[in-house]
Amino acid sequence: MAIEQITSLQNNKVKLVNRLRSKRGREAENLFIIDYDRDLERSLEQGYTIEFVMVCPAIADDAILDVVGNATIFEITEQVLNKVSYRENSAGFIVVMQSKPMQGISALQQAEAKHLIGLVDLRKPGNIGALLRTADATDVDGILLVDTSLDLYNPNIIRSSTGACFLDNIYQVTSDEAISYCKQNAIQIVSAYVTGDNTLYDVDFQQATAIMLGTEDKGLSEQWVQNCDRLVNIPMAGRISDSLNVSVSGAIFMYEALRQRHYS
Repeated sequence: MAIEQITSLQNNKVKLVNRLRSKRGREAENLFIIDYDRDLERSLEQGYTIEFVMVCPAIADDAILDVVGNATIFEITEQVLNKVSYRENSAGFIVVMQSKPMQGISALQQAEAKHLIGLVDLRKPGNIGALLRTADATDVDGILLVDTSLDLYNPNIIRSSTGACFLDNIYQVTSDEAISYCKQNAIQIVSAYVTGDNTLYDVDFQQATAIMLGTEDKGLSEQWVQNCDRLVNIPMAGRISDSLNVSVSGAIFMYEALRQRHYS
């Protein structure tokens, strides 16, 4: 099979890849980018489809050709690679993937997930990615992206989640939908709250539970405070620290839930 070479920065495929840097571009094209072999392998394991591949022979390992199989491949120069790559130390390839539609409340209801983590209006891709990674490690069966404007295919979410963003247990819902789902399915709502009356060690996580996390600067909205069953804090024994990064807080909650469900 002849492989087309791309040497011009004005090539349409190069322009397309650059458009995929933005959420607007990713949504308009229904495409996103992967530039790391681990993320590529995990996306393929979860049923994602390759649109096309750009490979720089001077840098890329030949093994990438085995991973992408019969996908359309374009050879690119180092100059083109530097133009389209997200990473400073590129692995020498760019894979353009087809997006999947975001799952919503209907899919959540069909899944009947009982052990949930809810990320309410989180705006930092790195935090979301880290929480997705921890949720997978702790056997959370439903991740709710609540009232968030970020998309799962943000390159920082892909990178920090180590591919957990490709799993099929992530749902984009509104606060109203999430609260209604929990109440209809007898799921206790536990909200991480700095001044909460209970510590996370007082909570029974063996029952169906939704752990809700808000932004670090504003916390959870009054709607969530009024609808939660337990306002829960993480004990602080230090002299200065009075709060934690949201991804750290979420990890502590999820691992306590895992301990109670599987190791107590």
